[in-house]
Amino acid sequence: MVERILPPEWAAQQATVLVWPRRDGDWGSGLAAARDAIAELAATLCCYQSVILAAADAECAQAIAAHDRLAGLTRLTVLDVPNDDIWARDTGPITVFDDGRRHFLDFRFDGWGGQFEASRDDAFTAALHATGALGAGLIERHEITLEGGSIESNGAGALLTTERCLLQGRRNADFDRVRAAAALASALGVQTVHWLTEGDLIGDDTDGHIDTLARFVAADTIAYQGCRDETDAHHAALAAMAQELAALRDTSGQRYRLVELPLPAPVYDPDDGHRLPAGYANFLIANGCVVMPAFDDPADDTARDIIAELFPDREIRAVDSRALIRQHGGLHCAAMQIPAELSR
Repeated sequence: MVERILPPEWAAQQATVLVWPRRDGDWGSGLAAARDAIAELAATLCCYQSVILAAADAECAQAIAAHDRLAGLTRLTVLDVPNDDIWARDTGPITVFDDGRRHFLDFRFDGWGGQFEASRDDAFTAALHATGALGAGLIERHEITLEGGSIESNGAGALLTTERCLLQGRRNADFDRVRAAAALASALGVQTVHWLTEGDLIGDDTDGHIDTLARFVAADTIAYQGCRDETDAHHAALAAMAQELAALRDTSGQRYRLVELPLPAPVYDPDDGHRLPAGYANFLIANGCVVMPAFDDPADDTARDIIAELFPDREIRAVDSRALIRQHGGLHCAAMQIPAELSR
């Protein structure tokens, strides 16, 4: 019998996939800052592992070549891969292992429930695989709609997700808990699906992606976005989510260890003033490091200390995420890891 495993993010990685912001995308006056943020993220990751940076067109490729922060990075590979947006977490391959062999899963992507044009992003994983940059591994197309930011794996058969995205959103009309769990078990090899019904960050337009709310940091440990300020609009929903997390049990019936992350002060869009989805749960795990979002907030230091305790064997690197959250994403949303091949 073939055993399918969805590795956790802290497993050994071959590379990280990033996408360069397009001039004709949605960035407007924030384009230069967004490009600087992706360049900073790429340069940081290149200190630890290889980075694949997708350029949608010739202008993107030229801007990458001209960016000072990317000059001389020997671990950086720039590829011509068409795309609509930078959120590789949702458009890139979700990698599983079948009896130790990599399979790159290519799920349907529909622009977060049809909110945005997504034809090139839906083809992104296949186009990336066709370049050969991912290395050995079979590509496997699935016609259900699933985004990498909507699921969290502990590497031991458990998956964490939200009902609001997978069941109450706009993606798979025939999904209920039973059908969704069966589809996830078949595609990803997971044994247990933990469903959260509470929790949300204002400004999130993904219908509740779990990677902004709660993250596995070990097979038995979940770091989650908290809010101690009772006057903050997030307080009630995040407190209710914390109670849900406390009620979860792992595959052996044990409670998970829960670690609360602080919430930064509200960050607002400089153009129209709406609140943006700033939080610290959207950190990115790579070989030898964790890259955490920073917001020029005193809580940055508190979050760094907490994340450092969770990952004592990795360096904690901070990258300013304010430019990325203007388009309602963050560091984790912008990156997809490619797990390393297993030794055979």
